[in-house]
Parts: sequence; C-alpha cells; structure tokens
Amino acid sequence: MSGAILAIETSCDDSCAAVVDASGLILSNVIASQSIHDKYGGVVPEIAARHHLHLLTPTIDAALSDAGLTLDLIERVAVTQGPGLIGALLVGVAQAKAIAAARGVPLVAVDHLQGHVAANFLGPDPFEPPFVCLIASGGHTLLARVEEQSSYTVLGETLDDAAGEAFDKGARMLGLPFPGGPALEALAGDGDPEAFDFPTARNVKGFDFSFAGVKTSLLYAIADLGEAESQLRRADLAASYQKAIVDALIDRLDRALSASGLGRVAIGGGVAANGPLRQRVSELGAETHIPAMKLCTDNAAMIAGAARFLPDCSTEAALALDAYPSGSKR
Repeated sequence: MSGAILAIETSCDDSCAAVVDASGLILSNVIASQSIHDKYGGVVPEIAARHHLHLLTPTIDAALSDAGLTLDLIERVAVTQGPGLIGALLVGVAQAKAIAAARGVPLVAVDHLQGHVAANFLGPDPFEPPFVCLIASGGHTLLARVEEQSSYTVLGETLDDAAGEAFDKGARMLGLPFPGGPALEALAGDGDPEAFDFPTARNVKGFDFSFAGVKTSLLYAIADLGEAESQLRRADLAASYQKAIVDALIDRLDRALSASGLGRVAIGGGVAANGPLRQRVSELGAETHIPAMKLCTDNAAMIAGAARFLPDCSTEAALALDAYPSGSKR
C-alpha cells in the first residue's frame, strides 16, 4: 500500500494505533482503553504509563491486521510527541522510534492538538481549510484559525480548566462515574437547563475561555441546597451546568466566526461528542464539519492524518526525539 502511515497515540490513557494511506483514507483505527482508572475517579499517570507498556504492541498488531498490512508495507511511522502525560507519551515515542529505526523508515513527530485539527482532513469526506476550529477535550480547550493542513493559529485558549476537565469535575461533584462527560450528559437529559444560572465567564476578553468559575458555582450550589435537596435536583444541576459550559464554548466560537469572516467551522476533541454542543454548533449558520465520534476522542488515525502534511524527522532528530508534557512544538 503506497504511502501507508502507521501512527501511535499514547498521550493519556488510551493506547491507540492506526494505519492511514497517503490519500487520508483510514485503513484501521484501534483504541485500547484502560478501564482501570474508573475506580480512581480520574486517570492516574503512572498506572496509565504501565498499562501502555502492556497494551501498545498488541494494539499495533491489531491495527496492522485490520489494515491487511505488515510492517514491510509501512512507509512512515508517526507518533504523538505531546502534549500529554509525560510517562504515557514516552512509551509511544520509544515504540515509534524503535519501529522506524528497525524498519529504516522515516519518523514523523506530531503535536496532539494538531492531530485533533487534522481529524477533519481524513477521508472519505475531508474538510479543507480555511475554517475556524474548536478543540475541546479533557486536557485542552482552544480556538484556532486553520489556513493550511500543516499548521494553525491559536485565537483563544482556556485560562484554567479545560472544558472536558470541567465536565469531569462537575460529574464527580454530582456523584457520577468517570469519565464524567457522558454520564453528566445522560443525567442532564432529565433536567431543566434553566433551573440554575451558572456563569459562562463572558467578561473574559477576546476568545479565551475560563471554566473555573462555573465549577466553583456548582460546588456552592450543591452546598447551599444540602445533601438531600441536591440529590433530588441532580438532573437540574447537571443540565444547568452542561448548558453553562456549552454556552461558553458557543459564545467564543460565534465571536471567532464573526471576527474571521470565514463562515466555516469544525470541532474536535472528546467534548465534541457532547450532543447539545453538536446541536448548537449546527445552528450557528456556518458550514460545519464534525468528525465521526471515534475521531473526536483520542485516536491514532488523527495523528496519521496530521503526519501526511508534516516533514519527516532527520535521522539524528528521530533518534533524539523526546516527548513534551505541555505547550507545543509548533
């Protein structure tokens, strides 16, 4: 298969491997989740790294098998370099370096957030630049202007918690299981989103986000209601809290669309799986692209998608490649 890229993604607790061809067609996309973190109420970095050691090789084997290929037919290896959990990232980087060096093929280092943007470029229906892109996940929330496939310009980002982190922490306050986003959305479906007036940080300048205030407001609301009453009104609390987070995301996205004049929008990251957010984005009046649900959460196909437009590392740079936990290499 000409141009086949094997990609590895281990930025958090999912061990991911995928094969994508030169045209952006996904040949395989395998995700091995570490359900052990559920009992801790969040991802434990050391445990995540140790489980990647056990899961990654079988995940790569499954991705190759699903694609009907062997390593002999892989022409490039791509890997998430950061940002993410440093121990988890290092497992993926080490595996990718070993495969590339052993097979004598180029290695491509990919920024995780660039991967989320590039999920929109994958076939069979790629969304071509220019567009405004909202990336919202457990670790990151940002708005970007995308003019070309190889890069983006940050318009705004969170000043504190990420949107997905706010969902998870809110769910935990309401006694819901981890991961909190899907559980909170399900509970919110039975509640009144107007029951509580939670803040959306509209006073934050520009296109930046802040979710610390809404999280604190939920904590105070639960305390003011008391244990019994807050249990009775859990659905209303969840619905109002979800509405505040989605309102904040849509407000900044709408502002960015108006300022850019592009009229085209894409979203990505795990929070892009949220039903109310997807509905509100579709109502903005812009040409909209939302990747398939499996491409919104962490996955390796998006890393391969980004690698299609990025340069190979030199031999020296490939051997010296290291991971970074925060920021960006762009």
